[in-house]
Amino acid sequence: MRRATLADVAAAAGVSVPTVSKVLSGKKHVSAATRDKVLEAVRTSGYEAPRAPSRPRVGIVDLLIDGLGSPWAEVLVRGAEQAAARWGFSLVVTSSARADFDLRRWIGMVRKRTTDGIVLALSRAEQREIEAIEELLHVPLVLLDPVGQRDPRLSTVGATNWLGGVMATTHLLELGHTRIAFIGGPLDTQCTLDRYEGYLAAHRTFGIDSDPALTRYGDFVVTGGKAYGGELLDRDDPPTAVFAGNDLQAAGVYQAATERGVRVPDELSVVGFDDSMLCDMLSPPLTTVRQPLDEMANEAVRLVSEELTHPRGSSGTRIELATTLVVRGSTVSPVVRSR
Repeated sequence: MRRATLADVAAAAGVSVPTVSKVLSGKKHVSAATRDKVLEAVRTSGYEAPRAPSRPRVGIVDLLIDGLGSPWAEVLVRGAEQAAARWGFSLVVTSSARADFDLRRWIGMVRKRTTDGIVLALSRAEQREIEAIEELLHVPLVLLDPVGQRDPRLSTVGATNWLGGVMATTHLLELGHTRIAFIGGPLDTQCTLDRYEGYLAAHRTFGIDSDPALTRYGDFVVTGGKAYGGELLDRDDPPTAVFAGNDLQAAGVYQAATERGVRVPDELSVVGFDDSMLCDMLSPPLTTVRQPLDEMANEAVRLVSEELTHPRGSSGTRIELATTLVVRGSTVSPVVRSR
């Protein structure tokens, strides 16, 4: 029997051959209805896309990351370096936080020297930027701890943020806290939304209403944690505990408490998120939710390697690694704080 061609698929779907090519290559500029018609025509016609010739490896994986100064970034880069060596690559790290960083210029530089794959660890990677990287570089692309709505076409590696939020809040509720503040990261980050949903779910499980007035959305840095922590502690009815969206914001809450003569943990319990090296440096050491950043980096590089030999086609792989609660000295049962 004659093999079905792109023209056969286009005729069956009632669209042009270029439109079929766009759908099969995963391009976004096609309506959902048209995409469904094309995919149905592919299925019924038995069309098989020809395999692209394998491209020789150059032995390089690129990591594009927000910044390099935070404990989160340090663990991530170290894990990616170890993973790259394990999977036979050298790692090239670029910080997008530089004042002179330009995405198009970076893409041009990477195209010139070539790469085997890209790992993106950006807190605000817009869809159009991701599409530009895909269309201009044509290499495996993996999103690490992605933000926003997850694109099912792309491979992503993250952590069980919702469960982490449940564990952190449950720990505080079990200690007897009922006024627990939440200081998340930016509202448009998926990890913040997941952790907040976990915070709410734990309250529902205990039959306790969370107070919306105790919720703030910060910026994942110390200054934000300090500003919002101070704002919460200055209330007439302050929280007895704070669940911070990451360890840096938790450190900011410590600073706000110290400035107001509020003792951690005697008068304020604090839980962070990440389990960075900062946790043991704080006094008292910080109770936190550990997300396995080194393992996440390893999985991201592994997926790049895997997709070089087994292209993923039109759907990506989603990997979520388990979070765990690490209890240290910053959480105890609540006491009434005098004002």
